[in-house]
Amino acid sequence: MAHHARRVKVVDAIRTRRSVPYAPVAMPPRSGSATTAAALVGAQVALESFGMAPDGGWLVFALREVYRGRYRSHLWRVPWAGGIPQRLTAGAVRDGSPAISPDGRWIAFRRSGTENDAKPGQVWLMPASGGRARRVTRLRHGAATPCWSPDGTQLAVLGPAGPHRFLVGREVAGRAPTARRITRTDFRDDIEGHLSRRAHLWLVDPFGDSPARQLTSGDFDVAHPAWAPDGSWLAFDCDVSPDANIRPRSVVRRVATDSGAVSELASLPGDAWRPAVSPDGRRVAFIGVEEEDWPDAALPRLWVVPVEGGAPRCLTPGLDRPVACDVWADLLQAEESPGPAWRSDHELVVIVADTGRNLPYRVGLPGGDPEPLVGRDERVVAAGIASAAGRVAIAAALDRRGGDLMAVEEGALRRLTDAGARWQRRFGVPDWEERWVATVAGPMQVWVASPADASGPLPTILHLHGGPIGGFAPGGSMDSTLLCAHGYRVVMPNLRGSASFGAAWTGALGGDWGGVDAADVLRTVDAMIEAGLADPYRLGVMGLSYGGFLTQWLIGVTDRFGAAVAENGVTNQASEWASSYFGIHYNRRARLGDPLTEAGMRQLWSISPLRNAAAIHTPLLMLQAEADRICPASGNEQLFTALKVLGREVEYILYPEEHHGMKNDGRPDRRIDRMERILAWFDAHLGGG
Repeated sequence: MAHHARRVKVVDAIRTRRSVPYAPVAMPPRSGSATTAAALVGAQVALESFGMAPDGGWLVFALREVYRGRYRSHLWRVPWAGGIPQRLTAGAVRDGSPAISPDGRWIAFRRSGTENDAKPGQVWLMPASGGRARRVTRLRHGAATPCWSPDGTQLAVLGPAGPHRFLVGREVAGRAPTARRITRTDFRDDIEGHLSRRAHLWLVDPFGDSPARQLTSGDFDVAHPAWAPDGSWLAFDCDVSPDANIRPRSVVRRVATDSGAVSELASLPGDAWRPAVSPDGRRVAFIGVEEEDWPDAALPRLWVVPVEGGAPRCLTPGLDRPVACDVWADLLQAEESPGPAWRSDHELVVIVADTGRNLPYRVGLPGGDPEPLVGRDERVVAAGIASAAGRVAIAAALDRRGGDLMAVEEGALRRLTDAGARWQRRFGVPDWEERWVATVAGPMQVWVASPADASGPLPTILHLHGGPIGGFAPGGSMDSTLLCAHGYRVVMPNLRGSASFGAAWTGALGGDWGGVDAADVLRTVDAMIEAGLADPYRLGVMGLSYGGFLTQWLIGVTDRFGAAVAENGVTNQASEWASSYFGIHYNRRARLGDPLTEAGMRQLWSISPLRNAAAIHTPLLMLQAEADRICPASGNEQLFTALKVLGREVEYILYPEEHHGMKNDGRPDRRIDRMERILAWFDAHLGGG
């Protein structure tokens, strides 16, 4: 009850901050802009993944493009010294995850069809100089993540294995089963849906005809394989918890390539993942958290352990920043956050989220402070890192631009490719200003995107990031590009709870959703008005995931906004606890509570936007990916239904087959529709022409 009473006081305090009531004011007519949603999505070229030759002399990378309304991804090669990239693959395919053989003669990669091809992806092989590719795996349920053995004679790949976990009846290709019998909560995720089989390690002979050999087995998923230099074993991470979704904890293990014997290599009270074996084979580095059932404020750090086992040693104990790609720029695509890379036997390189940027850092084994490899004020948003022969390369978006490959040399970046940013030349790139706003908790970083050379107050969109562990960065975004091209200013605060500003700033949110975060973003609005940047009569708010939650919360406690767009948000925390595929353990770790006690139910209801539905009068556009299992449709349908019953202005747009991140990865026509609706909604309700 005490928590509930405090929440009501917070809501009442926020309500009193309506310094300017909303009243639509006509915007001056705008001339037609060539920057349309269709033009942006159709033109975007995105860097997805890359690999580095063992001698450091060249790199291979995957680029995603849109062709006739569908994605295609192809491999390209570029010298370390620079030059015009050479295209290696073509056709109606999605190629990615390239891995270069130790002798530099071959490239293994994953190939799948475009979105109308239901066949599982497989691993293919091609000459490094170009030429015909051939398939080297024929696993029934697909293969991914090729990783060369040190002698270049084998590939380790990941692929689904074992019997169907839930099957009732006979398994028939292309036909749904009679039923699914579920006995554990870890039966689904956002992308794959039902996790019918576990992902395990297989060994493949890329040059012969022998069948693939399954190396690991069991009721757990294997991830991130890494070879030992002598080829006798591989490290990987997995979670062998009895029901991994209730109380997950990943550990680092090793498996012998001859016998398949598995043993634990490293574990922490929290999670341990992304192993990397040193070139001399003596140590394994990994990312991990030392706190059991770790809260949001816990920072992932870099660790090292002897290959014989023993107590892991933290290499970044004094670094008050996460070793992770925790801030985002949607103009840079990445398959997943990278792990550590060995630069030598005694030095590693990692990505660190630092003050609204993702920066490459070096970390030495003897100890001492980790050091950024570029200036901390550089506007760098890295999403991948590799090292070979002492050289370091990153995939990064720089200062409002799309992602490309960069060489890291002598404290600076040298661009190796430009395709990820070159397409933007057709469109106006917004100005992107870093500001700091005073709050009760200290200075808060705010990124402000504006039309080029704009001055004076503009209709302004408050854009709220997801997470809440995450953050905005100066790598640019599709939404800001479109909105700024049509006369809006976009304001992106890294409020309390955001990553990259230290454990205290991240942990300050805790379970106080709708409290300190709402105070921070409303203070941001005040600051933009005071600075003469935002028109107080033309304010909008938008966000995805946690940002969708906060959007829906704000319009229930203040009427300052003339329009709102919430995407894949959270409206009922009590139902989300069970309907989100990781809600059980996330709610506990984020200190949100659970509905298994009366007090826990009250706490969850107190931070649910649905409880404020009767107070919502702001026109609300709700965007929902139907297949989203992070913030499922079921919760957002409740708010939509409540607002319709109340007679409020609300629209609910469902995108079939799409997942949580459809704004970046969804089918191109759906991404276009999404962006067009956002612009039209703000134009209609903020006086746009």
